[in-house]
Amino acid sequence: MFSDRSNRFLALWFPHLPTDRLKRENPQRAESGQLLIVVDKVVNALRLTALDERAAKAGLFKTMALTDARAQFENLDIAFASPRKDAALLEKLGDWCDCYTPLVALDGPDGLMLDITGCAHLFGDEQNMLKDIHQRLNQYGVAVRSAVAGNASAAHAFARHSPGGVIDDSVLKEKLRRLRLVSLEIDDVHLAGLKRAGLRTVGDIEVLPRAALAARFSAGLVDRLDALFGYANHPISPRRIVPACMAERRMVEPLIVMDSVELVLHALGNALFRQLQQRAEGAREIEASFFRVDGEIRRIDIQAGRPLTETKTLFRLLKERLSTLAEPLDAGYGFDIIRLAAVRVERTRTVQKSLDTNVQETEEIGGLIDRLSIRLGTNRVQRPHPVDTHIPERAVSLEPAIHTATELPLEWTPGHHPGEPPERPVRLFQPPEQIETTAGIPDGAPAQFVWRRVRHNIVLAEGPERIAPEWWREHAGALTRDYYRLEDNKGHRFWVFREGLYERGQTTPRWYLHGLFA
Repeated sequence: MFSDRSNRFLALWFPHLPTDRLKRENPQRAESGQLLIVVDKVVNALRLTALDERAAKAGLFKTMALTDARAQFENLDIAFASPRKDAALLEKLGDWCDCYTPLVALDGPDGLMLDITGCAHLFGDEQNMLKDIHQRLNQYGVAVRSAVAGNASAAHAFARHSPGGVIDDSVLKEKLRRLRLVSLEIDDVHLAGLKRAGLRTVGDIEVLPRAALAARFSAGLVDRLDALFGYANHPISPRRIVPACMAERRMVEPLIVMDSVELVLHALGNALFRQLQQRAEGAREIEASFFRVDGEIRRIDIQAGRPLTETKTLFRLLKERLSTLAEPLDAGYGFDIIRLAAVRVERTRTVQKSLDTNVQETEEIGGLIDRLSIRLGTNRVQRPHPVDTHIPERAVSLEPAIHTATELPLEWTPGHHPGEPPERPVRLFQPPEQIETTAGIPDGAPAQFVWRRVRHNIVLAEGPERIAPEWWREHAGALTRDYYRLEDNKGHRFWVFREGLYERGQTTPRWYLHGLFA
């Protein structure tokens, strides 16, 4: 029994990905007429790990020893494997596939899986979508095999172990039964055992009791069968964050003039914010994607410290972002797709502005933070953020201002009341500076202390405020602190602490100056 959902998945398999990459890097290799192979050291021997289409037709195969290949053929073009470069090309192909659907996942080291549910109508139907993909990839010099099916596992199997194409749900089960056992992609030992038992196709084992299969050939075989026939749901993991809202424009003719691109962006911004308005949300992060006809993709990320709700504000930030790009936005041969996507959204609330000047000031500060963050960089514009700890030097951390709330939380209010001195100084020394003190009694407040070669005579003292170390994060030798607020005879106010306690037999306590009161 299949799922009621009419999901559709497109599997793309690139059987000659390493050799296609080498030919793209050096076009002369495609015209040389030699058999291009890729080798790597496997168990202290050089073996073939990839080969182009002509080498495969000539009889070469993967895992073949290089010495055997050289003994059979003289016209070999040999290259060493580079998995990192192959992965980079696959990632680039995944970015390019975003023009068909935002749900693109990696499918092994040489494949991609696309969730095209509800996307095929943009190209007429699924057959036209496949035709367009194959035509463009062939122009880029990348060989591909593809299949569309009702679940990801079935699409994967059809793309790699059958001619592929569009598989309708009405015939999916029948076609799955005709696949060879190798399409299950199980261990060679289990595969050999199935063949010794006289089983040749997926249909031969699909009718067998699941318990017997699991006991004889492991539960992995049963899981694979259930995934192929849609009995078990295995969702894909998209490479990129799925946007909450999206607006895009597909061009009949590529756009080259930047003025036309700006008009399209205005229209897309209006459409995007209409969607967000219906959801009562604003965009905290918007991504503008520009797909060029030559396959290059340029993405520009725009972040805001407060939810964006109008195109005017978005364009102001977009222009700031474009002015900071190391490589200016280049249309090249033209953009055929332009997209605006709200990657991160936040609920908005209606605020009355006419009677509250604080709201206007907050918005102006938020706008300034957005512009500075875009121009200087997110990590260079920071704001203090409260931390749940009683250790003074850890009570505040600096975080990107664009990621934190404009207003401080209610539980973080200044530590003093009007008319009373503050409990914490505005300025803290990091690390605290050691001082020499003289006290009337050992565990009392200092009567005087020397800091930076200047002696301060104390006339007022308040304390102590005892702060114990955080045992769950401090080292075993951390000491208790007693803090005092002091004022000298010249009106200067200090925040000092004694590290250690006399009554516990610890080492002689030391005094430190931790901060100054304004």
